[in-house]
Amino acid sequence: MDPHLLRTFVAVARCGSFSEAARELGYTQSAVSQHIAALESDLGAVLLQRRPVSPTGVGVRLLEHAGPLLLRLDAARADIARLTAAPAAARTVIGVSPLALTPQLTRTLADIRRTQPLWEVTVRVLSREVITRQVATAALDIGLVDGVAAPNDPLHLPDVGPLTATAVTEQRPAVALPAQHPLAGRAGLRLVDLADARWIDAPDTAIPLAQLRTTSGTDGFRPSLRYEGTDVRGLLALTAAGHGLALLPQPAIEGIPGINSVPVSAPRLVHRTEVLHSNAVDGPPALLAAALRRAAG
Repeated sequence: MDPHLLRTFVAVARCGSFSEAARELGYTQSAVSQHIAALESDLGAVLLQRRPVSPTGVGVRLLEHAGPLLLRLDAARADIARLTAAPAAARTVIGVSPLALTPQLTRTLADIRRTQPLWEVTVRVLSREVITRQVATAALDIGLVDGVAAPNDPLHLPDVGPLTATAVTEQRPAVALPAQHPLAGRAGLRLVDLADARWIDAPDTAIPLAQLRTTSGTDGFRPSLRYEGTDVRGLLALTAAGHGLALLPQPAIEGIPGINSVPVSAPRLVHRTEVLHSNAVDGPPALLAAALRRAAG
């Protein structure tokens, strides 16, 4: 498949309009129509309903492949650019998921900046998925992402190409409950026993509910409220007010007014932060990654 045609198909499916996709891509509407027709001819299948514009069943399946395929192409281009580009200026963009912005990171970053006084640093708080994608495509020089996993398992990250991922912190996951919640005084909680509780769906901040369903082997953990943001304190304020529970690393919950943290007793899980970077990383970003690994022992 021609990747240019595939990008056009993804844009039309996302926009729900040939004309909107044409404006986004900088093509004429006629060119977009020709791209879609050529792709459908190549695959021997109708990919889009025309009125209204929406993917067919075959188109939906192709979209599942298209995102990872196009991302890997972008990652390959970025990887080659890293290897052939001239030395970069002393600027680094670090992507951090909200729960990965830990005291260890801030201390380590401060230590390196004292030895690199001309180093310009930008820290962006982003979702886990965005960080992984942007490290792969060189929009970020280095990333830190978090999640829960079994004690000896790595985080389940999207396949975006040859990136190095190394654990730099591990903490105990805990359920954040309002202080007046009947389970707030427990010494530990089994996730499966909370499958029917009220939860806040905060996929970019807390552990995503879809992951809790997979981990517990149930179809529970249905949201009573969705939180779209990266402010951990804002999420915990909603929890304290009784809108629902959330799963976070225990240190992120402790000391927050109106909130009790109860560790997860089963299944055995750890909340882990991993540092992500290209194998070609060098300069201060490489120093930061190495320092975080040393601090983790």
